[in-house]
Amino acid sequence: MAEVKRSDPAFVRYALTGLTYGIVGTLVAIPLVAVFHYAFSRGLGAFWSNLVHNADTRHAIFLTMVVAPVAVALNVVFGIAAAWAIARFRFPGRGLLITLIDIPFSVSPVVAGLLFVLIFGVNAPLGEWLKDHGYKVIFAPPGLVLATAFVTFPFVARELIPVMEAVGPEEELAARSLGASGWQLFWRVTLPNIKWGLLYGVILCNARAMGEFGAVYVVSGRIGGQTDTIPIQVQKLFDTPGENGIPAAFALASVLTLLALVTLVAKVLIEPRLREKE
Repeated sequence: MAEVKRSDPAFVRYALTGLTYGIVGTLVAIPLVAVFHYAFSRGLGAFWSNLVHNADTRHAIFLTMVVAPVAVALNVVFGIAAAWAIARFRFPGRGLLITLIDIPFSVSPVVAGLLFVLIFGVNAPLGEWLKDHGYKVIFAPPGLVLATAFVTFPFVARELIPVMEAVGPEEELAARSLGASGWQLFWRVTLPNIKWGLLYGVILCNARAMGEFGAVYVVSGRIGGQTDTIPIQVQKLFDTPGENGIPAAFALASVLTLLALVTLVAKVLIEPRLREKE
């Protein structure tokens, strides 16, 4: 019986590999290099000046560093609770809950931002009540947090559900039978088993939160020095007339790109640990 040839011809392998590198280079590597090229086109001094001498740019960086962690923290709390409920229990509406978690993947961020405006805007009953009691959501940081949390809603939960299902409930049941309290069960059994999946979900969630544009663009009002995040400030600088707008935009964009590269490195380092758990 003749042996079946399992490997493709060399020209097929090389052609597919070359095509893959060509696509990745065109869509990822070249734009990445271009960002840093334009950011440093006028030298390191001009790059630094574009970042620190513009008050709106400084505030955009600060606001992004506040909004993203708060949104990630909210999604960590929800993600752990939702993943634990879905992985450990079978209850009516479980499939609906899983579907609802995935809604931000199918809804446009711009539409999501518009929904928050319709709910919390001054013309809505809830928005009017909040305004009368001194609370401002739309065109303020709370609105940015809500919009960012919505678009990053699925990341933590979706990473933790398969991890918890793979680990199983045996260790938790054993700890419970030995008299462990709820918090002891979580901190000493559940969290150590899901820590790498949780960290992986946090990394993806944070990367998405820092780069969010559509939903934040709608709810922020684009108020310079108050509600502009890094992506919105980049767009504003890019549209600024004159010679200084584009270098300043790319300087700020390079900061976001650098954060994305750090996130990518962290993701690569975490993946082997996550596969071990699986």
